[in-house]
Amino acid sequence: MGEKHILENKYIIFFVALLACLLWGSAFPTLKVSFQELNLSNNDIWSKVLFAGFRFFGSSILLFIFLLFRKEKMRIKLNPLYKIFILGLLQTTLQYFFFYNGLANTSGMKAAILQSSSTFFVVILAHFIYNDDKINNRKIIGLTTGFLGIILANWGSGFNLDFSFNGEGFLLIAGLVASFGTILAKYLTINLNPFLITAIQMLFGSTILIVIGSFKVGFFSLDFNLLSFSLLIYSSLLSAVAFSLWYSLLKYNKAGEVTIYRFMIPISGSVLSSIFIPGEKLNIQILFALLMVAIGIISINYRKRNNTETSI
Repeated sequence: MGEKHILENKYIIFFVALLACLLWGSAFPTLKVSFQELNLSNNDIWSKVLFAGFRFFGSSILLFIFLLFRKEKMRIKLNPLYKIFILGLLQTTLQYFFFYNGLANTSGMKAAILQSSSTFFVVILAHFIYNDDKINNRKIIGLTTGFLGIILANWGSGFNLDFSFNGEGFLLIAGLVASFGTILAKYLTINLNPFLITAIQMLFGSTILIVIGSFKVGFFSLDFNLLSFSLLIYSSLLSAVAFSLWYSLLKYNKAGEVTIYRFMIPISGSVLSSIFIPGEKLNIQILFALLMVAIGIISINYRKRNNTETSI
């Protein structure tokens, strides 16, 4: 047996996944402030789709610059290229089309909870796709505890149980689409550079978002100021870095075990929102939620010493 890659080390996995999730979590306050600065109403769906397109187009450009700086080969055969286009359609275009539409028609609290549905979908999909990534009692306990922690972290006076297809339904669809994208990314990164895959899929997916948004509201409809433009640059950077880290982990680890760390996204989003958004403060409720999520992650990733399970 050859020496393990550094990204197969459980401590490195945790650190890299935590960093990626912190970056994704920071998107919540970043987007809220951006929408305020751009004077976008809750129902201004297409302007938000256009903003998402600009964000991920910028991310793809940053990744291509990074690849050029590292003098990476960027040639790719036609066969995997069309699969990367499908990944871009899933992971960028469709996911964020449904996410922004759903977010516009429900509360941010419910959106944070429902966005995590992709974690459950991936674990379920991995159970049926991979022979060595099956759901067991520990994963059930971890999933249950972690999801309860997410609910607790987002529970508040604004929580309601109303359900609409173009709100909560769209967010669930976004989670399902993202889970298929995660499985496809796992497959593609076995033999291909995850940075190149991320750059191409973001370029393709974001271009479609920009075209749709421009057709609906106009390419120059967003009125940027210094702060909103700076936040756009930051959001592009965080997406590029986070997706690259995530796909790198998927290359060397099981999809279900990597994706379970996505529980930290709504938690980190809550913590960062309490820091950067006026009126949102950490409390004992959030701290208990963090503890529950930590227990869930430990349950999922615990392995006995005589466990011979290997990564695909």
